[in-house]
Amino acid sequence: MKNKSDISILILAGQREGVIDPLCEMTGAARKAIIPILEKPMINYVLEALDEYGAAAPYHVSGFDADYDDRLTQSPSAPGPAGSAASAIEAGITYPILVTTCDHALLDADMLERFVTSARAADADFCVGLAEKTVIQPAYPDVKRTYLKFSDRSVSGCNLFYLANEKGLEAIRFWKRAQDFRKRPVRLAASIGPVLPIIYLLGRLSLDGAFKFASRKLGINAKPVLIPIAEAAIDVDKPSDLDLVEKILSSRLS
Repeated sequence: MKNKSDISILILAGQREGVIDPLCEMTGAARKAIIPILEKPMINYVLEALDEYGAAAPYHVSGFDADYDDRLTQSPSAPGPAGSAASAIEAGITYPILVTTCDHALLDADMLERFVTSARAADADFCVGLAEKTVIQPAYPDVKRTYLKFSDRSVSGCNLFYLANEKGLEAIRFWKRAQDFRKRPVRLAASIGPVLPIIYLLGRLSLDGAFKFASRKLGINAKPVLIPIAEAAIDVDKPSDLDLVEKILSSRLS
C-alpha cells in the first residue's frame, strides 16, 4: 500500500463574500476558519489531525490566507465549496487528493485512516465519506443532521472526499452544478437522471444503487465509504454545533 505522504490535501475554508457568518458575528472572528473552540482557532484542529495522521504538508487551502500557517499553501477559490474545490484541483493539485473542510473540528487520525484506507481499497475514481443515522443518532440524539434516506440506510455527509485520479474531478464538477440541491434529495436525484427521483420517492433506491446511477451518468467509478464514527458527521455550521463540539473536545481532554 502506498504511504500516506503521497496524498495531496485540500482544505476548503471559504465563506460567502459580503455575508457575515452568524458564528463569526457571535464569536468576533474575522473568518470562519479561525472561530475559537476552547481558545484554539477551528482550522488548527484540522491541521493537527492531518499531522497526526501522517499526511505530508504543505496542505492546500482554498478561501483562506495560507500565510496563516507555514503548513499551508495557497489554492484559488470560487463561489461555493464545490466551485472552490474544482478551481483548486484544476489549478494543478497532484492526485490522489483528500478534500476536507476547515469546520471539521472533530476530525482525527482514526477517521482519516478509516476513510482513506477504505477509499483506496474501493479502487474507485471518487469516494465520499458518509455516516449512517444508526451510528449518529444513538450517540447524539439531539443533533440535527440532513439525512439522505435510501431503501437500505439513511446517511449524512462527513466532509471527506477522495479523488484517486483526474476522473474523480468529474464528481466535483457535478457537485458544483448540483450544490444548491444538497439538502433537497429529490432535486439532487433529478440532476442525475429523470428516473432516479421516482425510484427514490418510492423508497426503492439503495445507497449503492444511487452511486451506480451517478457513476454511469458521469462516466466514472464513484463509491460511498461508510465511517462508523458519529463525530465524523459533525461539523460547525451553527451555534448549537459549536456548543456540541466544545463539549466533545472538552470531554476528550478530561
